[in-house]
Amino acid sequence: MRFRSTIQLSGTSATGIPVPPEAVAAMDRGARFPVVVTINGHSYRSTVTPYRGETMLPLSAENRAAAGVEAGQEVDVDIEHDDAPRTVEVPDDLAAALSGPARAAFDALSFSRQRAVVEPIEAAKTAETRERRIAKAVAELG
Repeated sequence: MRFRSTIQLSGTSATGIPVPPEAVAAMDRGARFPVVVTINGHSYRSTVTPYRGETMLPLSAENRAAAGVEAGQEVDVDIEHDDAPRTVEVPDDLAAALSGPARAAFDALSFSRQRAVVEPIEAAKTAETRERRIAKAVAELG
């Protein structure tokens, strides 16, 4: 499904793409559904979701940069339903630290929540920061 839309800025840096109602209807998946989004040849996985009275696609700073687009720009957007399982690769050091209730709590999290645990650990620039972030994640998971 292809449509043209303008990238909207929400707040100081968050951006999203309004999905026209006819595109949502054509996908025939309800109001919230996983998709593969392609903009300017760059593809990423996301979820079409209702937001403040519109149906939106989130567009992160990383994906904006990779697609070479910015807020306020009109773009052609291709979306297709994403049937692939959504899984997060757990780093070995985090997996080793997760045990018992913490592992069960992590496994019960949604894909996006698991990603929110793993990404800061993966982004750590030093071993010390990585260790602190793993300890924090384990403590928060219980």
